[in-house]
Amino acid sequence: MSKNPFINALLANGYISILVTIIFNSPRFITDNELGMMAPVIFLSVFVFSAATMGYLFVYKPFLLLLEGKQAEATKLFLTTVLSFACITVTVVLVYFLLSTFL
Repeated sequence: MSKNPFINALLANGYISILVTIIFNSPRFITDNELGMMAPVIFLSVFVFSAATMGYLFVYKPFLLLLEGKQAEATKLFLTTVLSFACITVTVVLVYFLLSTFL
């Protein structure tokens, strides 16, 4: 997506947040009985789309750099993206638990 690992990690966290919000609020609109056989189809479709999205956000630019022969830059971009994602995720979880403790 971008050569900025922090932006890639933010986009990944944003995508996950939006997806979880939709899934969390879906019982208000759809019950399991209404979905029937469509539930596994929807689940697998969202899973495949999510894997493709995360692959694009985490792997696309490093892979292009690798093809250009820039192995060190590709490795650095991939690892800093993963580390940024981990730091953002840990920060969000810690803030959630701290806020839930005091509220």
